[in-house]
Amino acid sequence: MIEAFKNDEDIHVQAASKVFNVPLAEVSEEERSKAKAVNFGIVYGISDFGLAEQIKVPKKQAAQYIEEYLNKYTGIKKFMEDTPEQAKESGYVQTMFGRKRYVPELNSSNYMVRQFGARAAMNTPIQGTAADIIKIAMINVYRKLKEQNLKSKLILQVHDELLIEAEESEKEEVKEILKSEMENVIELKAPLKVDLHEAANWYGAK
Repeated sequence: MIEAFKNDEDIHVQAASKVFNVPLAEVSEEERSKAKAVNFGIVYGISDFGLAEQIKVPKKQAAQYIEEYLNKYTGIKKFMEDTPEQAKESGYVQTMFGRKRYVPELNSSNYMVRQFGARAAMNTPIQGTAADIIKIAMINVYRKLKEQNLKSKLILQVHDELLIEAEESEKEEVKEILKSEMENVIELKAPLKVDLHEAANWYGAK
């Protein structure tokens, strides 16, 4: 999976190829769509029932997709097994930057509450680290704009997006700042890559 990111491959096509045992070049749009649902759902602890409902297949088939996925991506399977166990022992999980989330739900006598705790334990190191990354990028972009005495302003953050209201004369400089600061927040095994879009309004930039 890391290699797919490094090589600019479509991660959902790769997953579909592995899960459905078809060559990369022969993955259909429907298979990609199903694999995308598994990719995004797996670390939320998606159930075979939940996946079946989402991609409109029988529950048994959905269970097979999940099993095949975890058999092919053994590192993900290990992460999903180890993380809740470690969280139960220590009482918390943490992001790559050391921000902690306590997960007392893992010790609940209620099965559903424990399951929620397991999902939270698995999800926090991923989503929490992503949240840390965008916050640090936001601070760094803001500082750079100030350092270079630019009139352009950072006005909005939405998930993994930063929106800058830029002076026309500063546009290229702002692009360089955005790309550099967002891609170099942290060095990961999978590179952070940024797509830049410009328009007269936010809707047009999508």
